Amino acid sequence: MADSLQGETVLVVGRGSGIARAIVDSAAAEGARVIAAGRNRDALATAYKDTGVSVKSVDMTDETSIAALADEVGGVHHVVSTASARARGAVRDLTPEAILLSFHTKVVGPIMLAKHFAPKMPRTGSFVLFSGVAALEPDPGYLGVAATNGSVNVVIRSLAVELAPLRVNAISPGTVDTGAWDGLGEKKDAFLETKSATNPARRIGTPEDIAQAVLFALTNTFMTGVSLAVDGGQPLV
Repeated sequence: MADSLQGETVLVVGRGSGIARAIVDSAAAEGARVIAAGRNRDALATAYKDTGVSVKSVDMTDETSIAALADEVGGVHHVVSTASARARGAVRDLTPEAILLSFHTKVVGPIMLAKHFAPKMPRTGSFVLFSGVAALEPDPGYLGVAATNGSVNVVIRSLAVELAPLRVNAISPGTVDTGAWDGLGEKKDAFLETKSATNPARRIGTPEDIAQAVLFALTNTFMTGVSLAVDGGQPLV
């Protein structure tokens, strides 16, 4: 698949590490010109120093910021959004603010990306959004996450029809150790060991696993409206 994105521009929204970084590196290795955008432009500039990756600022909870980014970078071939704000916690502890931040970051923001970028993209372009295994695997403490991810799975189907022939897909990762689980503290290692022992793949996912799936979604021109599970079979058990 060498140079499969040669001559194309890929915008990746997210942090300068973890899954977003793996996607940026993979897209660049396939010949793409990559633009990385996120709320903390200074952190992105540090992360991508001397890599040739262009860095921009965007707030996924602010349509004005998204529109400004679209005006600044102009036409791109592909847009990937990995941004998230997880509303974890039992229902008794959830707040409207946490749930709305999760939706604004992962659902409303990507819809606004489509609104402002789609008119500037070639017919062969695509969007890749991020869902997640919580949408398929109900688990106490993850109601807010599940509701957000389930909404992404609906959004990509609707956008795929409305924006056609632009393609719109989602990646639905399972448990991936990117630092997102560091909040578990001393319980983190036991949590990851349990997931490794019980899912059919018998291991935890890596950012590179997810980046490979993103490249597939970007380059397979006959796939649209699909939420692609890259989860080690986690919902099966």
